[in-house]
Amino acid sequence: MRAFSYERASSIEAAVTVAASNPDAKFIAGGTNLLDLMKLEIEAPTHLIDVNGLGLDRIEPTSEGGLRIGSLVRNTDLAADETVRRDYGLLSRALVAGASGQLRNKATTAGNLLQRTRCPYFYDPNQPCNKRQPGSGCSAIGGYTRQHAVVGTSDDCIATHPSDMAIAMRALDATIETVAADGRHRSIAIAEFHRLPGDTPHIDTVLQQGEFITAIVLPPPIGGKHIYRKVRDRASYAFALISIGAVIQPDGTGRIAVGGVAHKPWRVEGAEALLSNGARETARGILADARPTEQNRFKIDLVERTLGAVLAEARG
Repeated sequence: MRAFSYERASSIEAAVTVAASNPDAKFIAGGTNLLDLMKLEIEAPTHLIDVNGLGLDRIEPTSEGGLRIGSLVRNTDLAADETVRRDYGLLSRALVAGASGQLRNKATTAGNLLQRTRCPYFYDPNQPCNKRQPGSGCSAIGGYTRQHAVVGTSDDCIATHPSDMAIAMRALDATIETVAADGRHRSIAIAEFHRLPGDTPHIDTVLQQGEFITAIVLPPPIGGKHIYRKVRDRASYAFALISIGAVIQPDGTGRIAVGGVAHKPWRVEGAEALLSNGARETARGILADARPTEQNRFKIDLVERTLGAVLAEARG
């Protein structure tokens, strides 16, 4: 790990001002992903800004009937919150499916959204990786690709987004609230927050330098049956081969977001109109533009079968 300086931010304004003036600065809260990347020198910030003392750890109702989740709310607290469990059960289930209890105790809501891919080539500094070192090439393309993306890929990157929580947030149409050093506030729909790799896979989100997440806002509850199903190689502490976050209404309509298949939480609203036709047609609509490899082609069938299980569970 390289040497770095450290400070505890006294206010949001102070934190974003420092971060905007130093391109090598990073915010740190739980640090469950950042510290691992620093140890491997994949991330090498020269300055860390500790934001834990900024009071952004509350879960509060909004005037519209939704829920505002502070960016520093810990995953454990969010999953256990009474309102979340009652009205946004998909989110609670997705959180519990991720990581371990110890990590959930430290990991924050914003940090979960911002975590980086677990592609093994990204984590190996000896291998070329466009996400780690732009322009160096992608070792996954032509390499071992069982865990990799099948849709939304590019010729520069086929990595997947690792978050379980983000899949639920995508199905629930969350909005991310941010503030920049000039005082500008933004509300970013989660559908637009994460980027596809294109020719700049090292840029994961639409955040600008120094822009800071203050909260994630959920719209009013939509009811229905909330289901999160995660398929992985072992029963715990493993990232998804594929996952499905679903909210299914009594009339059979619903929302479907898929994890483990793309560089971002994957949802195709147009395909949701096919739910009444069954899992096969819906899955085909969700993955219409898939470009699998021989090693991960099984994910196409796995999405269909898992979606079938989700719809069967929703029907009781």
